[in-house]
Amino acid sequence: MADLQDIKREIKSVSNTQKTTRAMKLVSTAKLHKAKELTERSKMFADKLNSIMSEIAGRLKCHSINEIPNRAFHLIDDPKVVDIVFVTADKGLCGGFNLHTIKAIKRLLAEFENKNITVRLRGVGKKGIEFFKYNKIEMLDEVINLSSKPDLQRSDEFISTSLNDFIAKKTDALYIIYNGYKNMLTQELHVNKILPIDPGLFHCEDPVHEPYLEVEAYDQEVMLDSLTKKYVHTSMYFALIDSVAAEHSARMQAMDTATNNANEMVKSLNVKYNKARQAAITTELIEIISGVEAMR
Repeated sequence: MADLQDIKREIKSVSNTQKTTRAMKLVSTAKLHKAKELTERSKMFADKLNSIMSEIAGRLKCHSINEIPNRAFHLIDDPKVVDIVFVTADKGLCGGFNLHTIKAIKRLLAEFENKNITVRLRGVGKKGIEFFKYNKIEMLDEVINLSSKPDLQRSDEFISTSLNDFIAKKTDALYIIYNGYKNMLTQELHVNKILPIDPGLFHCEDPVHEPYLEVEAYDQEVMLDSLTKKYVHTSMYFALIDSVAAEHSARMQAMDTATNNANEMVKSLNVKYNKARQAAITTELIEIISGVEAMR
């Protein structure tokens, strides 16, 4: 009977775990819907701003304009110091969500190390920070409770240090690495080079469209500085909200898998319990019959 009691306790334990994973799945599903709406609303603005900045960089390159003091539009062929900003989750139980980001960071670190480029690592999210601290990899800056609750003001304050250092020529490039939302079942890893701005697929022979607004010459530097600041801040904030949507998606899938696995385990344990109970009953019947036969 001791075996039966042990199996019953195991069934109860797995059932309680199943209730927890099911509840976590429902919570993540609800949070995902909110985060997905925010991501989809912000994506159009972020994509358009990226496109504008790439076009500006492309046109400056095509016309060989190097007099602009804004360093974000300068081509830096031989970087010496690079900032890497990564975004991971503050919590676990989301499958390989954090691991994929960490692997991408390690690959980029190794690539820069081979080129003798100094890397300043700046982290958002408890899981990534803990990993690099445990592996004794030096970090310049870190922040928690931002990836789980994206806040525009805190995001701007965090990334402004990297922007100011780039403008002051303390660094030569800025990368943002995060795992973003693609759909309900898939996350997409992003390794984005934010600074200097890449012209991308812009071609010099592309037709020039008439501008909607005429910008006075003396405003050009101010305009580019303002656009660059807005571009970097938007890139950081969008990475946060895109990452949190992906995190809830990954956790929803992980908890769904865990719930299904717990259900299968309960079924298996019930079969085991029934077999053990039948064996115990059979044993008792044999003992009773044997006792009766012995009394005759």
